[in-house]
Amino acid sequence: MLRLSIPLRQALARLSLPMLIAAAFGVMLLGKADTLLVERARMVLADALMPVWSVVQEPVGAVNNAVREAEALWNIRAENARLREENDRLHRWQATALALESENALLRRQLAWVPDPAPNFFTARVVADGGGTYARAVLLATAVAMPARKGQVALDERGFVGRVTEVGSRSARVLLATDINSRIPITLENSRARAIMVGNNAVRPRLQHWPEGQAPREGDRVVTSAEAGAFPSGLPVGVVRWSDSGAPEVELFARLDRLDVVRLFDFGLTGILPPESVARPEPRGRR
Repeated sequence: MLRLSIPLRQALARLSLPMLIAAAFGVMLLGKADTLLVERARMVLADALMPVWSVVQEPVGAVNNAVREAEALWNIRAENARLREENDRLHRWQATALALESENALLRRQLAWVPDPAPNFFTARVVADGGGTYARAVLLATAVAMPARKGQVALDERGFVGRVTEVGSRSARVLLATDINSRIPITLENSRARAIMVGNNAVRPRLQHWPEGQAPREGDRVVTSAEAGAFPSGLPVGVVRWSDSGAPEVELFARLDRLDVVRLFDFGLTGILPPESVARPEPRGRR
């Protein structure tokens, strides 16, 4: 064993930090001077350490898998209890739905009910947001074989989105239900009261003009109304939410901030007239 004198060991101890700093600066300068060499050295070091990392990773991965398996086994009892409760609830709802379906079929037979014809529809992709004269609108790409028509109703997989206001040969613009120019006749499903859903350029449109004594209640389901022949009745719109300011608003079912594909339905309604079909007054002659 090599023995060093005390002064020499003190000198080496004092010089170790400056030498390490100098070596670090040297490595940095070498990396700046020859990046390819440094990259090769780094990859050689990584290749050399890869077997070590693989060996170390195996027990670490095994421990992580064991911990996850233990957590899953710990939570499986509560999950099974929740699933049993949900299954029982679904069975009760299924029995209720079957009874209502049978009653509905019986009433329709007694009333000689004639169902409404199925509307024509096609699917279009959203290609742009905004634009045009509206603050809340989307632009759709349509096919020449399936042209859009003004007044068609736009729905996503959840509910009402808006209506078509402008059409072209390969595109159509849909005015969203949240736009300040939007006015949608609706029905409160629980009380069957009529009202108007008014857009305000916010996330939730507001409700106005409901009958006296039939104010919207929190959680009431909102569907479209057939008033004025603009929309069919019964299209799902949303639920009533009262704001902090005390105004009834509608939390829409449709996700207007995530629109990708919408369906345009043609119910054959003519309650919404295009601007060019509205009769304009004749100009007065000069006196």
